Amino acid sequence: MTAISKISPFLWYESRAEEAANFYVSIFKNSRILSVSKVAAGPATGGAMVEFELEGQKFTGIDGGPMFSFNPAVSFVVTCDSQEEIDYFWEKLSEDGMEARAGWLNDKFGLTWQVLPADLGEIMSAAPEKVMGSLLNMAKVEVDQLREAAAG
Repeated sequence: MTAISKISPFLWYESRAEEAANFYVSIFKNSRILSVSKVAAGPATGGAMVEFELEGQKFTGIDGGPMFSFNPAVSFVVTCDSQEEIDYFWEKLSEDGMEARAGWLNDKFGLTWQVLPADLGEIMSAAPEKVMGSLLNMAKVEVDQLREAAAG
């Protein structure tokens, strides 16, 4: 029997939930749209509700109107096994969005992502202050620079 997570993100978009879901599914390889329906009642009546899956994690997006918006207090971390993978996700997710520092970015829908190396904790443990100093001086993470900082 397949395990079903009891917790999944529910994302409130002003009006572009289906577009956002299609954007994310186009970026992450093991992803798919599960369903799209119209909201039948309440403040979001007529808006789309879309269920989608990214790398095995289920999400729901809704066209809920302008009452709420995303902010960096909640973000999604993409852990990457190589610089090539970091470059790929950084380029795709930041397209028409906004780059920040230390691997953080906002996509074109306002959702905040962190694109980080899977072994960041290990790299950081060698020289926390030096690595953090290096990390805070870059937008997209450059793993070789972090390793150089860790080596001293």
